[in-house]
Amino acid sequence: MNKVIKVALAGAGAFGIKHLDGIRNIDGVEVVSLISRDLEKTREVASQYGIAHVSTELSDALALPEVDAVILCTPTQMHAEQTLACLRAGKHVQVEIPLADTLKGAEEAVALARSSGLVAMCGHTRRFNPSHQYVHQQITAGKFNILQLDVQTYFFRRTNTNALGQARSWTDHLLWHHAAHTVDLFAYQAGSPIVQANAVQGPIHPVLGIAMDMSIQLKAASGAICTLSLSFNNEGPLGTYFRYIGDTATYLARYDDLFTGKEEKIDVSQVAVSMNGIELQDREFFAAIREGREPNSSVGKVLACYQVLHQLEQQLNAKG
Repeated sequence: MNKVIKVALAGAGAFGIKHLDGIRNIDGVEVVSLISRDLEKTREVASQYGIAHVSTELSDALALPEVDAVILCTPTQMHAEQTLACLRAGKHVQVEIPLADTLKGAEEAVALARSSGLVAMCGHTRRFNPSHQYVHQQITAGKFNILQLDVQTYFFRRTNTNALGQARSWTDHLLWHHAAHTVDLFAYQAGSPIVQANAVQGPIHPVLGIAMDMSIQLKAASGAICTLSLSFNNEGPLGTYFRYIGDTATYLARYDDLFTGKEEKIDVSQVAVSMNGIELQDREFFAAIREGREPNSSVGKVLACYQVLHQLEQQLNAKG
């Protein structure tokens, strides 16, 4: 495919804006439709980015014959069904993490993606962040082997707000959203499937109906282990921080920045064509469409992550 790839983007919130900014830097791609629940706000965003078609319904964009691909930045609970809708409409699709909030939803998306022959990708951004790409390159070059990955995912969300502090129409989830990043990254970086998984969680919030604190332990077939701590109660630095402990080095990854275990900054500016993980994720999506290949973080490649999340959810439900 050499023509301009025309894209519909669903979800004009904080993450949708990140995708729109990233796509601005990618040649041969045009966002032609913007879909979100608040029509006036959607029109405002569309005017800022020169997007002609605006709607509150994904089906309106899927009906446009010029649309080649869709990026979904919608509420978690809608991801699986909207992914299926895009594939049924014959559109390539990239859905933001998580692919689904149930294993059944993830499996249905993978099955339809495989039978359709379309590019279907999930936004497991950690695979694309330059900091984690640098570590991955060290691993694939045989220079570094993971023994342990320690991760802290901390936010302060005692009310239902998004990354911009705006009210959300849906409820976020530590397990099916935030843990998905690390579960997938650990198996990807270890180059080995997860063979043991355990989780405990704190009290359920009386209004939000979710656990606000969680701890997860993982072990890969290689013997590498991972410890993940998650909280929506943290009044401190927000975000996710990774400590890779290996046989030859220790790395500290803080989003797109990387340090040695002695806090020496590592230059990752030449790892990829951009320092923006979302832009790199989008570049992979569009490159896969043009080249007719399976992308990194295709729905098939990340299915194992959702199998582990399902197992952990069953554990937590059994513990009460």
